Amino acid sequence: MPTTTWNRHHVLTLADFTKAEYDTVLQTAASFQEVLSRRTKKVPSLQGQVVANLFFEASTRTRSSFELAAKRLSADTLNFASATSSITKGETILDTAKTYLAMGTDIMVIRHREAGVPNAIAAEMDRLGVRVSVLNAGDGQHEHPSQGLLDLFTICSIIDPENPRLELLKNKKIAIVGDILHSRVARSNIWSLTASGAQVHLAAPPTLLPQLFADYVSDDGVGEVEGEIANSQSKIQNRNLFIHWQLEPALKDADFVMTLRLQKERMTAHLLPSLREYHQMFGITRSKLQLCHPNVKVLHPGPVNRGVEISSDLMDDPEFSLIQAQVTSGVAVRMALLYLIGSGKS
Repeated sequence: MPTTTWNRHHVLTLADFTKAEYDTVLQTAASFQEVLSRRTKKVPSLQGQVVANLFFEASTRTRSSFELAAKRLSADTLNFASATSSITKGETILDTAKTYLAMGTDIMVIRHREAGVPNAIAAEMDRLGVRVSVLNAGDGQHEHPSQGLLDLFTICSIIDPENPRLELLKNKKIAIVGDILHSRVARSNIWSLTASGAQVHLAAPPTLLPQLFADYVSDDGVGEVEGEIANSQSKIQNRNLFIHWQLEPALKDADFVMTLRLQKERMTAHLLPSLREYHQMFGITRSKLQLCHPNVKVLHPGPVNRGVEISSDLMDDPEFSLIQAQVTSGVAVRMALLYLIGSGKS
């Protein structure tokens, strides 16, 4: 287990993560990956602590892996379901969080369809002066830090399974393709992957790129972000980020390709002509991967719309697909986050 001191009380965003923190998470996750390969997969690291999974939005992978991660660390778990809670009777989100606080919760894992909810709960816990940590499990179109970290861990582990670390991705080309406009996963991955020194190429139709990025695309559909991009919430400084309206330049010689789900439930306007046309232009298939590095690997945060973002046969091909590896990595990485946050409370 890494000996680096961990001082972060909450994990709400990757925007302010340091390289040392990234490496600490990666090395801790590698240790827990080894634990998960044993016959006895449980360790007593968080015995006596309570982890509450407060999911105000539907989830399969994130919720299940956080619950399993907490149990593997011997923590007690509380699982909140919005549809059967007092939220339906008018209780506020902060009052719900205070209810779990009164039950002795040590760590709250928060997922909500509105951006900023985990930050608001963290701020309230800090105002109350309690030692409760908040972990953002996805908030609106803002961020999904644990997904960004597990994607980083998955990629680094392919390069060096024994010692995954940030420097392995320096100068690697990584393409992120699809619905970037609505994707909190893309935002977290932009922070983590550019922090490693990788060249990150975003490819999407103009209607699925945030205006923040679309402003940097030239007339030929290719743009390069150098120096600083800023909006009201975040800044990217001196990072290699490239923007494309076509798929081909993003895929050319790419080492890794991450395709994103079309989040139709978040689309309030008609942003695409048809799913068939989207697949033809931006769907990842074997033939399109011929543009990439010969050893290219493909990722997808899930859930997947088969035949839309990625062809079904490619998704199931272990020679190219890391999709199942991402799910497996998720447990180890979330164990690492819970351990690093919770170990200071013991």
